[in-house]
Amino acid sequence: MTDARGGRVIILGVDPGLANTGWGVVEREGNSCRALAYGCISSKASEPVAQRLARIHDELREVIARFKPSECAVESVYFGTNAKSAFATGQARGVALLATADAAILIAEYSPVQIKNVVVGSGTADKNQVTYMVRSLLALDHDPRPDHAADALAVALTHSAMRDRAALEAKALA
Repeated sequence: MTDARGGRVIILGVDPGLANTGWGVVEREGNSCRALAYGCISSKASEPVAQRLARIHDELREVIARFKPSECAVESVYFGTNAKSAFATGQARGVALLATADAAILIAEYSPVQIKNVVVGSGTADKNQVTYMVRSLLALDHDPRPDHAADALAVALTHSAMRDRAALEAKALA
């Protein structure tokens, strides 16, 4: 599926975290995807939380300004046994959503299970399987590192696949 602005779509994927927020930019043209760039925004626990959140916001805004994505996909927060960690991740997710909303980018959200299902074919896949499939699907000659960047690319790939699914469903209903 291509967009109406010339056949290609640029998707920003975000794997939010207070200590490490991964980001990945994927270009979709026709049925193929390629990685344009990826990275990780890191901060130290010794830094004030507000400063850490501002860094995530500002650096994501720089990525958005550089690559001009038209769509963004963000991993939703997993509420496991560690509520403190989930809260910190939620804060990082919030500033990531703010950075994309500031740029008027279409935002989609996917759970970790959805991402693993789409990218690997199993919602219980481990990080190594996700990294392997990201490398394979994007025809990279190396594993994207750090893991947070690989996860962000997986989020972008998930959105690419899910937007196709939504278009097919809409067509079927028409």
